[in-house]
Amino acid sequence: MQPQPSADRAGTASPAARAWAGERDRLVGIAYRMLGDYGAAEDVASEVALDALAAERAGSAIRSWPAWLTTTCVRRSIDRLRHVQSLREDYPGPWLPEPVATSRLPDDVVAGRELLSIAMLHLAEQLGPDARAAIVLHRAFGMTAVEIAPILDRTPAAVRQLVSRAERRLHLTDAGAGPRPSSASVAVAIRELVDGIESGDVDRVARLLTDDAVLWSDGGGIVKSAVNPIFGPARILRFFGGIMAKSALDGESPRIAVIEVNGESALSMTVSGVTDVIAVEFAGDRIRGIRRISNPRKLTRVP
Repeated sequence: MQPQPSADRAGTASPAARAWAGERDRLVGIAYRMLGDYGAAEDVASEVALDALAAERAGSAIRSWPAWLTTTCVRRSIDRLRHVQSLREDYPGPWLPEPVATSRLPDDVVAGRELLSIAMLHLAEQLGPDARAAIVLHRAFGMTAVEIAPILDRTPAAVRQLVSRAERRLHLTDAGAGPRPSSASVAVAIRELVDGIESGDVDRVARLLTDDAVLWSDGGGIVKSAVNPIFGPARILRFFGGIMAKSALDGESPRIAVIEVNGESALSMTVSGVTDVIAVEFAGDRIRGIRRISNPRKLTRVP
């Protein structure tokens, strides 16, 4: 439950409460990119509200509430990320981020959609907490190294190094990223993938995948899924073929639809009563990564 804003004697919200209300969505956007878990991000934002009210009651001299709130949010997110990263080591199979319907994301969470996709949130898991915070603040929220330095208690030069290394790890540099496909070409490719899966057209699906394509599947130990990544178009096709065969045995037609999550087009696929969200990552105009999220606990914020 979110804390209720406090009021002064005149009955109006306090400066801390007003600042938090104005910054709340932005704080959630930072924490979600840090954690890949929208519920946890909302919890962090609520904890920051309590911290702000406590600081105000203690008479702390806060020169800029937005800056204070951002710093507190980042530091709380770092602490929580350090904790959950150890838990995710014991997760049954690949851990994938929680998808959220784009229509349910406030504008300040979307914030240009940088580092918001399922692919980016998943890739960011390989970064340390400080590096993840630096790249999120710099790329998604346009903060400079000088602005980020006091938040992370580092020098601007150290922050620039964190950002540079993170960009290389996430293939965000101009040399490594390559041209991004247009929204129209992504939509066409996803529709082709849907048609190929529904029709069982192996060749059609194979043409959409790169030779080094990888599929990750997250059932969370609740829904049966592959516990290891699946490499290569042939194995990925066999995986989907098995899903379609099970659907045929159950006498049900799979329900597949194109939906919008995390600012990008994705697939919703229901087979034999199990619903997946399938996010795709492109390299040029072909699919390089497929992330299948079946854990029902992670699908409460999608259509």
